[in-house]
Amino acid sequence: MKYRVLISCRQLQETFEAYRSLFEARGIEVEMPPVTQQLTERELLEIIDRFDGVIAGDDQFTAKVLEKAKRLKVISKWGIGVDAIDQCAAKRLGIRVCNTPNAFADEVADVVLGYIILLSRKLHQLDQGVRNGEWKKIRGTSLRRKTLGVIGVGSIGQAVIRRAEVCGMVCIGYDIACVPGAVGDANSVRMVEFGDLLETANFISLNCNLTASNYHMLGEREFARMKNGVCIINTARGKLIDERALARAIEEGKVAGAALDVFEEEPLPAGSPLRELPNCILGSHNSSNTVEAVARVNELAVRNLLEGLDGSGS
Repeated sequence: MKYRVLISCRQLQETFEAYRSLFEARGIEVEMPPVTQQLTERELLEIIDRFDGVIAGDDQFTAKVLEKAKRLKVISKWGIGVDAIDQCAAKRLGIRVCNTPNAFADEVADVVLGYIILLSRKLHQLDQGVRNGEWKKIRGTSLRRKTLGVIGVGSIGQAVIRRAEVCGMVCIGYDIACVPGAVGDANSVRMVEFGDLLETANFISLNCNLTASNYHMLGEREFARMKNGVCIINTARGKLIDERALARAIEEGKVAGAALDVFEEEPLPAGSPLRELPNCILGSHNSSNTVEAVARVNELAVRNLLEGLDGSGS
């Protein structure tokens, strides 16, 4: 075989038969180790030195891992976020890193809107009550004229805004790349300062990348600034939120509810206080996972890998 490739992304592992002949025709041997959510640094250190390329999930490609990857030419990230890859080390070592931007904005935005509706009408609590033999009448909250604060107004954030506006919500946005007061081209969103968003929004949706500067961007001080009864939705990265501070804010009634598809540690540990909160909806980092999105991102990730192996592309 000409090349050996690691596929650690579960979605591509589960659909790999559709691509097997493509890899074999190019002399590429593929290894697909068992993965729950991502490979740790320790797990990668044990195997990375035998691969020329990787199609990665959220695996921990630290500098230590990359320095051991003597054969590695390219890391093709399945999806958008590359925060788990030490890009400075990759650049220093001549390892190409590429991702699949703007690939599943609609799919993630659909889930955000679903979470907003669940939280506003408490549908998850009604479902659980009926299953327990109860027949409660839980009063919800209308979405019309409620303010949605969107943190991160890229392709996903804009798709969230389009859906929320159809429901009659007033949308405000914060993004480090946008000037407060500006209006988005595709939406009527008003861009505001971060503090103004915290103090104004009834719902807050996190749709930004994780960077060194926004780790725990929602913590104890930020929750204290929010409106009483605010709801939090996070489909971006778990480390954007201080989970213990969020759990306390929910327990104290400051935050009325939260819907989290991502967590600081994944899978969510058994001892997490979030598990004990009935008004906290828990996902499994699954908001982009549709048949159509997986097929689309598979194609992009495979193409990026092949271009990286043969040295083409930028």
